[in-house]
Amino acid sequence: MPSTQPTSVLPIPPPPPRSTLSLGMMFRLRDAKRRWPFAMRAALCMGIPVVAGWALGDTSAGLMATTGAFTALYGSDRPYLNRAYYLALIALAFTIAVSLGVWAQATPWMVVPAVALMAMVATFLCNALRVSPPGAYMFTLACAAGTAIHAPHLTVGHTALLVSAGGAVAWIAHMIGAFFWPRGPERKAVAASAEAVARFIEAIGTPAQDAARHNAAQSMQESWTTLVSFQPPRPRPDGTLSRLRAIGRELNQLFAEAMSATGPLPAAAIDQARGLGTEALSPQPGAERTDPGHVPLGHHGVVDSLRESLAPWSPALLVTARVGVATAVAGTLGAMLGLERAYWCIAAAMLILHQGLDWARTLQRGVERMAGTMVGLLLAGSILALQPGGLWLAVTLMCLQFVIEMIVIRNYALAVVFITAAALTIASGGHPVPDVGHLLWVRGIDTVIGCVVGLGVFALSNPRVATARISAELARTLEAVAATIRHMAKGDVLTAEAREARRDLQHRALTLLGAYDRSAGSSPRYGAEAERMWPAVVTTQRLCYRVLSTCWAMENSDPAATAETTRTLFGPGGERAILAALADLEWAVLHDDRPQQTAPLPAFVATELQNLRDSLVPEST
Repeated sequence: MPSTQPTSVLPIPPPPPRSTLSLGMMFRLRDAKRRWPFAMRAALCMGIPVVAGWALGDTSAGLMATTGAFTALYGSDRPYLNRAYYLALIALAFTIAVSLGVWAQATPWMVVPAVALMAMVATFLCNALRVSPPGAYMFTLACAAGTAIHAPHLTVGHTALLVSAGGAVAWIAHMIGAFFWPRGPERKAVAASAEAVARFIEAIGTPAQDAARHNAAQSMQESWTTLVSFQPPRPRPDGTLSRLRAIGRELNQLFAEAMSATGPLPAAAIDQARGLGTEALSPQPGAERTDPGHVPLGHHGVVDSLRESLAPWSPALLVTARVGVATAVAGTLGAMLGLERAYWCIAAAMLILHQGLDWARTLQRGVERMAGTMVGLLLAGSILALQPGGLWLAVTLMCLQFVIEMIVIRNYALAVVFITAAALTIASGGHPVPDVGHLLWVRGIDTVIGCVVGLGVFALSNPRVATARISAELARTLEAVAATIRHMAKGDVLTAEAREARRDLQHRALTLLGAYDRSAGSSPRYGAEAERMWPAVVTTQRLCYRVLSTCWAMENSDPAATAETTRTLFGPGGERAILAALADLEWAVLHDDRPQQTAPLPAFVATELQNLRDSLVPEST
């Protein structure tokens, strides 16, 4: 039965350090997971189309197909069945992007609008649907490459077939693993969540507790997305997927116990979490585990994600608007200056904006892009001067792609050196470049113009909007808490509607911290204003996880005792008191007002609601 005692008060940890521009970051190597299998696959997918084109006597056609091979950069963490559909859509998107570029190439004045349109559409969809990096940039780059590759003998129809063929190569390379470890992605996801839960248990009672809990919750949500959202609705009851779901349920229960604990858990709980992770990775996890029947939900589906992203002032719409303005300005400037490839200005402007980073990280990305490009032009010039052809061209592109994927997470500025060389090598179409120096000079100017325009648009777009988003997200989170409380008060935590409410609450808890991160990294003035709201962010997250952990504990109650459990938790008038307190807190958040004193509250949320109220009281009072 869930505890009805008030939870202990934890001190508010200091806010995370703000992001700042650091030139030293360009010379450091960050830690990264094992990358060489991914890098090798991407390199092979890049080289195979070039070799095929060379063997058939049309290297430029092979280079055109490499744009479809960029499909290999996506979906590596998805289950294989879902990955098959997902990568097919990614390959189709690349086909559309490149075909649009080739079509626009025939009408010079259409090039800039076509690439800008692709940048905006790709940015919105990739942000709305949480497409992982490299995200929207590669689709814009593919569209730009379609306008640049010298292959006049290829029609739009031929181009579409070639890009689709490159995508098919990447699809096959991605799916080969299904023959050797068919449930590998699911096993890895559960094992990662087990390690995150173990680290949270270790952090209980320390200043790192809130951050560790957030990481564990995020990892658990990713795990359930892999086990539920990316799967058929009814798995085989005695199959591996059902056994992994059962392991995930045990982790959920352990996570709930850890969140409800008033002090550190015994070391056996840490061993239990890591043991479940080891079991998830085992080839034969144990036939006694069967489908648990009801499991948590993962991320929102496509329709819900699009609906949320289409709401006014949503992060996806804000980023798309910035990209739209920046690409239009950059493309117009490039055209006015008579630059031969003004679309590279668009690509550079879009690159530093499409991920929706805060100001400090956007500035860091712009500086790293410009610095890496300048050095990369020297490497590109050397390659173009040597004019590698045939197999040597394939080997060159494979080596460049391998190095890019090995270092892009560790050091972005260094990766840009090789990204620049690869992009210019592909754009050459396998033909000699008449004036290499001129090409490099123009590409450098394009990049600087695009990055400066992108930074300017970001700086001029009202940074106060980012800070105001914290208040909006706090209000939405409190609404999600209220929706979940209404189900709990009925003893209802397992129906489809209740599970969706709990999923939405989990989503809001994670989104809230993302809104804070983007705001704290804005200008010094608004960053300081965001930090003032940090205690409210922390206490609201604690409230969310307190409610969620109580729901998880109620799941394990005897169904016959659910009504008694609910009466014990809420008492007479408890639901009404909680909802009234939440409504008052939401008003205070949205109107920057002082919350009112509320009636006595049920013990299981009394401490969290009082702490949240105290965090909203102005310091001067």
